[in-house]
Amino acid sequence: MIGYAPLLQLPLFMGMARDDLQQIVAHTKFDFFKRPANANVIAEGDRCESVIIMTHGIISMEKWSDDRGYGVRETLKAPFILQLEHLFGLTQRYSATFTTLSPCNFMAISKREVMFLFEQFDVFRINYLNILAAKAQKAQSRIWHPALNDDRSRITDFLLSHCQHPAGPKEFTILMTRLATEINASRLDVSRALNKMQQEGLVELHRGRIVIPELRQLV
Repeated sequence: MIGYAPLLQLPLFMGMARDDLQQIVAHTKFDFFKRPANANVIAEGDRCESVIIMTHGIISMEKWSDDRGYGVRETLKAPFILQLEHLFGLTQRYSATFTTLSPCNFMAISKREVMFLFEQFDVFRINYLNILAAKAQKAQSRIWHPALNDDRSRITDFLLSHCQHPAGPKEFTILMTRLATEINASRLDVSRALNKMQQEGLVELHRGRIVIPELRQLV
């Protein structure tokens, strides 16, 4: 059994009273597991039947386009919740693959236990809804942004829009011809813009890959 203090570091339990946390620890079943570095945790297409929270370590999240034409790999640090939005709704399967980059600790809460926490603890339910609402609002607001009128801005917007977390290192696997198609530009113009960004230290260009040392530097 864990103490309640570690739960305060997790977004789903923030703001909860001490008595509520003690009750959760006493009556909720948490499944704990560890994975060594370079181990698979979740594969794209796996059923999402629990809320899985990485409580310690560093993980890689890899997601691909529907036609497998391009993909992005993100490096994410604990605490991190693995695709919370897929526990309910239309698609209850993971859309990304998660692999550990260091030894990692995880905590899993089954859907049944999540439903119990919804019923018993208002703060838990509100935290859960706030996380989902924030994701939905960010996705909705993007379609109302003014149209971008230069290739560099369109490249930056494409890279930002395909990342789960707006910070940290990212690695895109994409050909310049595909990126040019995605942003409706010529391959030459895309190449020029990317090379300029590389000169400024914002990206590193490799064959078929764009490495971003720190995504926040692009904003």
